[in-house]
Amino acid sequence: MTRLSAPIFPFGDNRTLPLEDSYTRLDAPDALLTLSGPSVCADPGHLAVRGDLAHIKLAGRCFVPHYAVPMLHRAKAGAVLLAQGRTDAEVLGTLGEGTLFEVLDMAGTWAWGQVENDGLVGYTALTGLEPVA
Repeated sequence: MTRLSAPIFPFGDNRTLPLEDSYTRLDAPDALLTLSGPSVCADPGHLAVRGDLAHIKLAGRCFVPHYAVPMLHRAKAGAVLLAQGRTDAEVLGTLGEGTLFEVLDMAGTWAWGQVENDGLVGYTALTGLEPVA
């Protein structure tokens, strides 16, 4: 049991304070909160996780504040996948017309997500995508 840090002065009724406090403090489980193996690895650019957001399929494998369910979109002709949401960013690839893109975040004129199911992760202009009904 967890030891309780009790005050050294007496209260009004002079009761002895308990040294154990198991009813309010649970012992931490050994298996759930420990690092029990190597961290999740994937090919660079293929793991849909940022510091603030990750694909819902990574819940329980990656720790981030938010998980997103992807919104399916189709790429229009000429859609480009970029490393950052800027026009001068590194080009990761070109999306073929009709390619499925899993949008995980939209900010301004950019969408961040993953190509198909386990493809490249990056940014593309929202104008180069159309929602899948």
